[in-house]
Amino acid sequence: MAKKKFYVVWSGHKTGVFTSWNVCKKHITNFKGAQYKSFVNGEEAEIALKGKYIDYVGKDPKRIKVTPADLKRIGIPIIPSLSVDAACSGNPGKMEYRGVDTQTKKQLFIQGPFKKGTNNIGEFLALVHGLGFLKKNKSEIPIYSDSRIAIGWLKKGQCRTNLKITSENKDLFDFIKRAEKWLNENTYSTKILKWETKAWGEIPADFGRK
Repeated sequence: MAKKKFYVVWSGHKTGVFTSWNVCKKHITNFKGAQYKSFVNGEEAEIALKGKYIDYVGKDPKRIKVTPADLKRIGIPIIPSLSVDAACSGNPGKMEYRGVDTQTKKQLFIQGPFKKGTNNIGEFLALVHGLGFLKKNKSEIPIYSDSRIAIGWLKKGQCRTNLKITSENKDLFDFIKRAEKWLNENTYSTKILKWETKAWGEIPADFGRK
């Protein structure tokens, strides 16, 4: 059984602590600059609501500690840039992905949910979508992803998933074919960079469901 989560919305159509992702999503969808995050403890969520969003973004009790030397080596994220991420409920399960402005967290594109997808597929599609988005807008900013697997698939120009196609996820595989076709027919100079979660916290495009 999945652990119960509590969703704090600091800025949205309605603010507060919600125990359902669907309810939380309703209050943040199409709200510019929405601020929200999930918690596993109700008391912690209530305390967080009284605080500021910036104090909780990217904070994770399991986050790996980094030394000053690590931080010096890793540096800080490049701004301006595009950040992409995916979310999947189950494996496989309902999957969606999106891209946001790294600095402002403004959502620039989103796709899904798709039935019977995986997180790795979503991460791959998000990268390809990001490349297309930047090329269309004639932008040379880099793209950040926290998935080494998806970055590897992108460099090979192929989504190397082991997921089998079914009647439920046929539309998802159609998206995959379109993404691979785009990579085969287009060139790009965009830098694809790994988001250093251990140093910078969750990637700005994170859906906040951890």
